[in-house]
Amino acid sequence: MQITISVKQPGRKHALIDRQMLEIADLPDHPSLRELLLAVVAQQVADYNSKPLEKNLLPFLSSGEVADLVTTGKAGFGSIYNEHKADREKAQETALQAFADGLFAVFIDDEEIKKITDHFSLNSHTVITFVRLTFLAGSIW
Repeated sequence: MQITISVKQPGRKHALIDRQMLEIADLPDHPSLRELLLAVVAQQVADYNSKPLEKNLLPFLSSGEVADLVTTGKAGFGSIYNEHKADREKAQETALQAFADGLFAVFIDDEEIKKITDHFSLNSHTVITFVRLTFLAGSIW
């Protein structure tokens, strides 16, 4: 199934990822949030692990790539410097724990999903938004 995701962070002008299409295998039409998180993390780990470890002597960006990166406000060469592959199971556990700890929120078509067991319907027009939450330090005396 193809899904559309966005990743946002409060305080940033532009989305970190804006409406990116992902192909997710084995995702039902009415998944729980837990099933969605596990499937998205598994896809992202597989995508990361499939990238070749490149060591370019002179990395550069083409003018087209620079133009694309100007819209996000961040430029990078896409190089992976860590030689270790990501562990899918550990990444999935980390994502579930991060949701339980309130480090990010999930919105399905602008409606927040608050429980990991909540089910929702997916179709080709559904937009899934992950919002990274930032906590402020301090205390009240």
